[in-house]
Amino acid sequence: MSTLSESPDGTIEVLNIVPRQGPGGIIAPSCDAAISLAVEEINSSAGILGREIRTTNIDGGRAPSEVAAEISALLSTGMVHAITGWHTSAVRRAVARASAGRVPYLYATSHEGLTDELPGVLMLGEHPAGQTVPAVHWLEREYGVRRWAVIGNDYIWPRRSAAAIRASLSDPSAIVLEQYVPLGCPDFSGFLTHPALDLADGVIILMVGADVARFNQQYAATGRAATQPRVSPAADENVLLAAGPEANHGFFVASSFFLDDRTPDGRDRITRYHRRHGAFAPALTSFSNATYEAIHTLGALARTVGSLEVPEILNALDHGLFLETPTGVRAFRGNQAIQRGYIARVRGVDFEIIDRIS
Repeated sequence: MSTLSESPDGTIEVLNIVPRQGPGGIIAPSCDAAISLAVEEINSSAGILGREIRTTNIDGGRAPSEVAAEISALLSTGMVHAITGWHTSAVRRAVARASAGRVPYLYATSHEGLTDELPGVLMLGEHPAGQTVPAVHWLEREYGVRRWAVIGNDYIWPRRSAAAIRASLSDPSAIVLEQYVPLGCPDFSGFLTHPALDLADGVIILMVGADVARFNQQYAATGRAATQPRVSPAADENVLLAAGPEANHGFFVASSFFLDDRTPDGRDRITRYHRRHGAFAPALTSFSNATYEAIHTLGALARTVGSLEVPEILNALDHGLFLETPTGVRAFRGNQAIQRGYIARVRGVDFEIIDRIS
């Protein structure tokens, strides 16, 4: 891997992986706009290590092996200095193997909390213990939900998250129905008509993007929304808009961050975003904001460590790394960013933060 001084035009080259197809593709326009804002803000100041940052968007909606092959080919040029992105854990695992710790890899999505990540992978998103599990227990406490049905996409994050939820329950048999469907599933009738769904007090949705919106539409059509609340850690404002307000009744979302225009920081960020992209830009959402944060966290990492070399970053993590980012100080436990957790009730197509859960 080339050192920074060998970059042919003196830039910091970042590969940003965001799905541009499949159920996660719904967030791509928002992510592109948010990333360009972060790049503009960094380049208008000191850049990263005194150099201009430049991003290349990679389609993370393809098969993990395809994404990994493209990343590997680009890394082999010696002109890539970091990877960021919002994409599935299946893609992350493949890309991490392909990158093999050659450059830092800042993963901004909720994940399953595995402990065997390869060196150089920094987990900026939430893991189940800090987000989904507390949300389930909050609904148990506040709404009396005792029995659950789980619907998830069929890959590592939903399955491992469901296992973490089950392990946290005093009675593991409280999960009365658990089904997994392919990414992009068009029809959830097998779940919605299953007799065991009548035994559940609530539903946990462990799916991605447009799949969540489609499920909420079909779920609302059954009339269950008034009596069986749903909770998900994987919905942003794009998902709410795609589903429509009538489909979001009784829907709760857990996250470490909601972009709230009622707070000074939120208003200022949204103002900067619209100043750059105009009033009709794709919405700046909690997911696209995560990609914005990832780019700024990369800049903070370089400022604090003085390098983007993975061994130096790992040494800083071992000695207690704190990073100043647009939303405050980030601390780490191992390679995992320490997060707060919040739960929001959906009102139409907006989030109403109602409690802190971790």
